[in-house]
Amino acid sequence: MRIPARIENDLPFLTELRRDLHAHPELGFEEERTSGIVATILEEAGMKVHRGLGGTGVVGTLQVGNGTRTIGLRADMDALAMPEVAERPYKSTVAGKMHACGHDGHTTMLLGAARHLAATRDFSGTVHFIFQPAEEGRGGAKRMVDDGLFRLFPCDAVYGLHNMPGLAVDEMAVVEGPQLASSDSWRVTFRGTGTHGAKPHLGRDPITAAATFLSSLQTIVGRVVDPLQPAVVSACSLQAGDPKALNVIPDIVEIGGTARAYSAEVRDQLEEEIGRLAAGTATMFGIAADYQFERRIPPVVNDRDATERALGAAVAVLGEKVRTSFPPSTAGDDFAFFGQNAAGCYVWLGNGPAVDGALHHNTAYDFNDRAIGPGVAFWTTLVERELRAVGDGAP
Repeated sequence: MRIPARIENDLPFLTELRRDLHAHPELGFEEERTSGIVATILEEAGMKVHRGLGGTGVVGTLQVGNGTRTIGLRADMDALAMPEVAERPYKSTVAGKMHACGHDGHTTMLLGAARHLAATRDFSGTVHFIFQPAEEGRGGAKRMVDDGLFRLFPCDAVYGLHNMPGLAVDEMAVVEGPQLASSDSWRVTFRGTGTHGAKPHLGRDPITAAATFLSSLQTIVGRVVDPLQPAVVSACSLQAGDPKALNVIPDIVEIGGTARAYSAEVRDQLEEEIGRLAAGTATMFGIAADYQFERRIPPVVNDRDATERALGAAVAVLGEKVRTSFPPSTAGDDFAFFGQNAAGCYVWLGNGPAVDGALHHNTAYDFNDRAIGPGVAFWTTLVERELRAVGDGAP
């Protein structure tokens, strides 16, 4: 593993910073303290800093030499609305909020890269360090894009990095093609006619209709979608009746869930088929069905050329410890909106063993500080290789 001495010397500062961010988690669009720290560090490094993009987003720009190529590096800043149960010296100081996905580490690594690149300036071109709010389902990336991110800071390519428990801290996975699934929400409301539970023939029972719908839901993936195309349809919420009135058949049943896919075609298919099944079930039982499908986050699909450049940087840092085959995740990440505006690549950096089963979004999860060095080295190497100084050859 090749980590420059300057980065090694900065690790005590970065580790302390990461733990401070961990102890003070902020939810999406509430990252006032975090974005203030980010902006201050970027300004102290001598960068132009734009605050407030997408609400609490920060973009730092570093231009060196006369290179015309521009790239963006993205880190997410927000925490999750969940308690931290593990005891550690830097445990969350905010009840019901914690950094359970490692965004504290992502922010720290990108700041470390910004400090190193601002000091060494061993490249020619422009880097935009993009610190995004509200990745955890609140739409921060889309809001930054809608606020003019790529109009104000155009990029030839944009890169994202996420930690991965289960990979060693000296391992990375850099893979072309789908990395994360689309993340969409759906809701079905069955509207029947309530009646006495002892006299079901006098009403139209939406509960039986909902049960039929739910038992048939997996036929969409199992019998409609091409079996060579991954897809997920899950019902995650069911609201019906009142447990204090067990002799009443209700008028309404509300069901909600999530749909995941890696291709636009399958995403369209899931939207259509869930609605078709809901309408058909309602017709079967002589009731009405309301259907909504909310498109939230597109899939993250790595561009071939951007992936090749990211892979070159990863290998330069970690050598044979870089994986070029790694299964995509059915989770989502709104980095996808950045990838719709520039050639994108999203990579995985090892976070070490999942201690006591603490994976992402677990109350005992923690970012592994030993991953900071490899992460900073990857970011800086990527910039130095892609934006080579004049006279060093084309990237």
